[in-house]
Amino acid sequence: MQVRESIAKYLAELERRGASKHTLRNYGSDLEQFAGYFELPNETAPELEGLDLALLREWLAGLYDQGLTVVSIRRKIAAVRAMFKFLLQEGIVPNNPASRLRTPKTRQRLPEVMSAEKTNHLIDGAEQFSKERDIAFLELLYGCGIRVSELVGIDLEDIDLQAGWLRVRGKGNKEREVPIAGRAAEAVERYLAVRETKPGERALFLNSRGGRLGDRQVRRLVKQYALLVTGDSTVHPHSFRHAYATHLLSDGADLRSIQELLGHARLSTTQKYTQVSLKDLMAVYDRAHPKA
Repeated sequence: MQVRESIAKYLAELERRGASKHTLRNYGSDLEQFAGYFELPNETAPELEGLDLALLREWLAGLYDQGLTVVSIRRKIAAVRAMFKFLLQEGIVPNNPASRLRTPKTRQRLPEVMSAEKTNHLIDGAEQFSKERDIAFLELLYGCGIRVSELVGIDLEDIDLQAGWLRVRGKGNKEREVPIAGRAAEAVERYLAVRETKPGERALFLNSRGGRLGDRQVRRLVKQYALLVTGDSTVHPHSFRHAYATHLLSDGADLRSIQELLGHARLSTTQKYTQVSLKDLMAVYDRAHPKA
C-alpha cells in the first residue's frame, strides 16, 4: 500500500469516528508533510511496508533540522504514531515502528488567564462594535467554558433556555450538558429574536450567507474585539475557557465538577488550573505581605 493511500484511509476513519474539522485539518496537514518527505524527485516513493524505524528516525531528524518547535514535533509524531496504530489494528502493517520513536519532552506551560474584570470588560466593551450574534457567542464561550469547535457545532435543538441547559459535542463526538449562565441565556435570547431563519438550517450561529458559522471566523472575531476593547492581540476563543475554569476554581468549585463541565477525559488535564490559581495567590502574596 502507498503511504498516501494509507493516510486517506486513516483520515476517513477519523471522520467516521466523529473527529472535528480542526483535528482532520491538522492531522491531514501533518501526514501530507510526512508523505512528502519520502517522495524524492525522480525516485519511486517507498511502500508503506518499507517505512521502518531507521527511516522514521531520519524523518524525525529532518523535523529538528527545520527548526520546528517541540510542540510541533510532538504533534507530528503523534499523528504518525496514531496512523500506524490504526493500520496495525486493521492488519495492514505487521508492527508500529512509530511507537519506538522518542518523543521530545516539553516544559509544561501554564495557560495565560484573563482576570474576571478583564473578561467582563472585553465582553461588555464588544457590545459597541458587534451585533447580537457575536455577543451571544462571547457570552457562551465564557459562561459555559466550551471549545470553539463545540460552539460552532451547537444546533437549535441543543439549547434549552427555559431549563438553563446546553448540550455540546466534545472531542470524539462525546456529548455532555452544561448549565447556561444568566447573562449568556439573555444574550442568546436577544440573538434568537433577530436571527434570520433559513429552511433546513439547524445551526444556532449563522454566517452572513445563512450557513453554519465557522471556527476560523469566530477566532478572527474574538481577536478583533479583543484588540478593539483591550488592545490585547493574544486573546483567542480558548482564553475564555481558561478563564471559566480558573474563576470557578478560585470561587470554590471542586476539580471533579470542573472536569465534568469542561468535558476533560482525565482529571490531570483539569489540574493545571490549580497551578494557575497557586501562581495568582503567590502574586497576591508578593504584592501584599510585608515580609514578601
